[in-house]
Amino acid sequence: MSAESSRAAQVAANLEAVRGRIAAACAAAGRPSDEVTLVAITKTWPASDVRILASLGVRHIGENRDQEARAKAAECADLDVVWHFVGQLQRNKAASVVRYANIVESVDRGALAGALDRAAERAGRTLGVCLQVSLAESAGAPGPLGRGGVDPSGLLELAGQVARTEHLDLRGVMAVAPLGVDPRGPFERLAAAHERLLAEHPGATMRSAGMSGDYEIAIATGATHVRLGSALLGRRNALK
Repeated sequence: MSAESSRAAQVAANLEAVRGRIAAACAAAGRPSDEVTLVAITKTWPASDVRILASLGVRHIGENRDQEARAKAAECADLDVVWHFVGQLQRNKAASVVRYANIVESVDRGALAGALDRAAERAGRTLGVCLQVSLAESAGAPGPLGRGGVDPSGLLELAGQVARTEHLDLRGVMAVAPLGVDPRGPFERLAAAHERLLAEHPGATMRSAGMSGDYEIAIATGATHVRLGSALLGRRNALK
């Protein structure tokens, strides 16, 4: 078996296992499995892995570094995939990201939303965005530091800013559970914040939460999208 065939077989086996676990988590939560979309996180992995995933029916691909994502998207321009940008983003990268991303999941401040809106206008397109919500413990309370995002108390204000733009489409929320804690509590806080958002923006139905170590808990608490890297492609140091 060639190295290419071996890699394809490995990814296919991993994907089958992941799909089985997603289906089981959905069944346990009383949800149809088609309510959950798998976003394959391919950062540090080659474009050939994106092609393998696409051949296996994975349509949503996530990246978190602009330079790598831009090159990979160009190399895979012939594929029918949806590109998610999931990393922290500086305003000076907005024009670059808008050229290839279909959804930016990590909008956490009005200034970034404005930069993306202007870049999307110049590109003549509409860009999907999710608002990244901080899942750190509430201010003044003991607990771990969060991993980026707008405080839940500021979510509706930021959503209003996005809703007033002309070239951004508010899709929903995204979050990363804090390190070193049971993720169920943070994901429940995300669910509560998302419900408040939906009351004012009923079309913002996307809830992107859960990675390779906690996606089943995210599904149990209502995630619509899970972002998986190592569960599909292996540990990144395997590239070295």
